[in-house]
Amino acid sequence: MQVSDSKMQVVWEPIADLAKSVNSGSVSALELVEKSLGLIEKHKEFNSIIATTETRAKQRAMQIDSDIADGKTVGRLAGVPFVAKDNFLTFGSETTAASNILKGFEAPYQSTAIEKLEAEGAICVAKANLDAFAHGASTENSDFFTTKNPHDMSKVPGGSSGGSTASVALKLAPFALGTDTGGSIRLPASFCGVVGYKPSYGLVSRSGVVAMASSTDVIGPIASSVEDASLVLDVIAGQDPLDSTTIERCNSYTKLSAVNKPKVGIVKEYMEQGVNPKVKELIIKAADDLKSDGAEITEISIPSLPLSLAAYYIIVPAEISSNLGRYDGQRFGKSINSGDVNDLEENYSRVRQEGFGDEAKRRIMTGTYVLSSGYYDAYYKKAQLVRTKIINDLNEAFNKVDFLMGPVSPQVAWNIGEIADPLSMYLVDIMTVAASIAGLPAISIPCGTVSDMPVGLQLIAPYKQDLKLLSLADLYERRSNG
Repeated sequence: MQVSDSKMQVVWEPIADLAKSVNSGSVSALELVEKSLGLIEKHKEFNSIIATTETRAKQRAMQIDSDIADGKTVGRLAGVPFVAKDNFLTFGSETTAASNILKGFEAPYQSTAIEKLEAEGAICVAKANLDAFAHGASTENSDFFTTKNPHDMSKVPGGSSGGSTASVALKLAPFALGTDTGGSIRLPASFCGVVGYKPSYGLVSRSGVVAMASSTDVIGPIASSVEDASLVLDVIAGQDPLDSTTIERCNSYTKLSAVNKPKVGIVKEYMEQGVNPKVKELIIKAADDLKSDGAEITEISIPSLPLSLAAYYIIVPAEISSNLGRYDGQRFGKSINSGDVNDLEENYSRVRQEGFGDEAKRRIMTGTYVLSSGYYDAYYKKAQLVRTKIINDLNEAFNKVDFLMGPVSPQVAWNIGEIADPLSMYLVDIMTVAASIAGLPAISIPCGTVSDMPVGLQLIAPYKQDLKLLSLADLYERRSNG
């Protein structure tokens, strides 16, 4: 571990090097965990963390150190601390999804992704803040507090995985886990200046993760480099009997290799929709950098892409209304003293009124409406038809190019409280939702700054082409880092 005088204070070594040092005994797992916990305490004013798992984390670290002293090799992530978004079920702290309705809930089991990381020796040290139930693009919808951008505390970190990305940007831990439903890893990664990876739909198990929209929810890593993100993905990827939507993995996602003369299409629609001119300049420069490394750059038009946002905000609230229906105070969620209510219906009403925030209620009502009799065909069915159209158009685009590129967001992070209108907030997702409703892998990589705030380059690949996408991202990252 190296210490610098930079704004973010600590520079962690690459994850593989940290684990190697722990396995060799030159660094103890407990030392890394204590360092991470100390940084969390030091930077608590950024509100990136809801709770730590300090007691369990230290116990796991001591056990790992003991195993290594006994001559055992612990794993590829031995002793490496990480932060999990608080919609992952974990031991050692409550799992709240940043919602009042889940306050006090202690998970009876851990998510598959957490279990896989722990099997390789990683140690969860904290749970990160998020928009409650992952509903949002700024982390302002958390029922607890708003996370602040590490580059400027007056600005949002993006969302919904804002706490996870801010934690990585602040160097609280070498990596974090997030969820991406419509851009919730990529957008905050762009705003915080870190690498955020959304895998192909189904590549990582969703078992043990609080559901938002089941047909687009994806689990992914957030890290300081593509190499680190690739290693974490390699650990958590693969089929899971607990999640029937999971798909087979390739041999390894760490075998990043040169991409031979890739054809990269700059999406015309992504460069026109109210993009900050300086953001556009950085994307064009990124294209030029890729071209210098042998890529063939061409402009490509996908006219149906602007429809993706409308389709997304019909389909996703519909699934949210179904997934949140279980939180009734009887099966899941906070309970009301039976003596304080007259009947079961009043109990349901009180639980949901007091437990859900405004955005959760808004999405439940929207979803219930589009699924209701008389409106299903007019809204939900049409949105699914548009979704199919977008998937087909993207597949057609990939017959012409190997990858798509554009900005993650048309703008940089805005001031906390600046966007009060929910519809304006939804528009922030305009460049990320298409990859989500099509289930495609996509990544946000830092590509510069505008007014001292980070900008992310978005690269998108065909379904299941995660290794090729990570290889291209690694090529760009190495070029941009000199």
